[in-house]
Amino acid sequence: QGSGFFSNAEIELACELATDRLEHGLQSSYQFLFAENGDRVVGYTCYGLIPATAGSYDLYWIAVAETMRGRGLGKILLQKTEALIRNTGGRQIYADTSSRSQYLPTQRFYERCGYITEALLKDFYSPGDSKIIYSKVLL
Repeated sequence: QGSGFFSNAEIELACELATDRLEHGLQSSYQFLFAENGDRVVGYTCYGLIPATAGSYDLYWIAVAETMRGRGLGKILLQKTEALIRNTGGRQIYADTSSRSQYLPTQRFYERCGYITEALLKDFYSPGDSKIIYSKVLL
């Protein structure tokens, strides 16, 4: 919620993934990495192995509190997530985002971190809001 980017429906979905992890532990398909500042969570990633693939992972979420942006925390979270995936034999990671102008900083972030655009799914989320899929080879 503190990122200022996500809709109520998106926040609800993120909470469902966290609940799945809490309920199923290591059997969950969702892995999390948290960044804390004192007793507050100020950023996190949620990622997981894509079923029926040989080492392809999906970055489901990356979020940084609005008050912590511009300090390199997102990059650190992403690099640590990539390292965790690499250490488990992951070969590549996929991330997607909206094409809306609100998400231009997110698009640039992925590009600065070495991700390439794999696909654009036109009007995926709604008319005028396409899905951009990025990837990065980890090995």
